[in-house]
Amino acid sequence: MHTETAVRIEGSQEAIFGYAARVEDWPRLLPHYRSVRVIAASGNERIVEMRAHRDRIPVSWWARQVILPSERRIRYTHVRGVTRGMEVEWRFTPAAEGVLVTIVHDLSLRWPLVGRVVADRIIGPMFVEPIAGATLRRIKMLVEQDVAHSEGGRPGCVKL
Repeated sequence: MHTETAVRIEGSQEAIFGYAARVEDWPRLLPHYRSVRVIAASGNERIVEMRAHRDRIPVSWWARQVILPSERRIRYTHVRGVTRGMEVEWRFTPAAEGVLVTIVHDLSLRWPLVGRVVADRIIGPMFVEPIAGATLRRIKMLVEQDVAHSEGGRPGCVKL
């Protein structure tokens, strides 16, 4: 399974990156995240337990998060859950008006006979794409709202 979910956000790379990297704030900011717990942290790497929902279906996984601020990338490797082994990368590319934010997911389930079908036809389109899309739409709304508020003298968003 390979998916790429993208949105253009009118705001600074620093602000967008801050929202994307601070996953422990997501349950407060993103309605589809039930909880995020930092299990361990060392330098720019953390192990996080993430719980979200796709409509009313609860999903959860553990991932190793690597924050690469100088490269403006965030990488994840799922280490527990049905999606164990999935590689995820957040990419931030300057665009004409703002930043193009892309979340790339790659998963190769090693389940005999059905792994590829389950990944390509169920996990990707029914879970990964809707959750990633909801995450990007909400971060876009938060960043662009912060830009509008800061132009009016209110403080900006969460930063690293």
